[in-house]
Amino acid sequence: MTYKSMFRDKAMSDPIRSSEPTFRFDPVDIDQVRLLLNLSPGERIRVMLDAQALAKGLIMGRLRRQYPDLPLEELGLKFIQEIERGKQTRPGP
Repeated sequence: MTYKSMFRDKAMSDPIRSSEPTFRFDPVDIDQVRLLLNLSPGERIRVMLDAQALAKGLIMGRLRRQYPDLPLEELGLKFIQEIERGKQTRPGP
């Protein structure tokens, strides 16, 4: 079964009822990989750094909304806890 056919298949529309494995992370986007292969190594690093900055900003924004009265230092500690918890998440079914 291909990634695209998963969305057309009615059985896969409900992962709880499906016998197929579910993933914690999205499968690799082949088109995105092809685009990245066309970039120079420096451009790929720039894309990675931009994605990292976006992810950090999204996490910090969510933490600021969740804990509006927390000082910046404690928000930083919450951020580190969030990243460490993410490192413990295993990919795959």
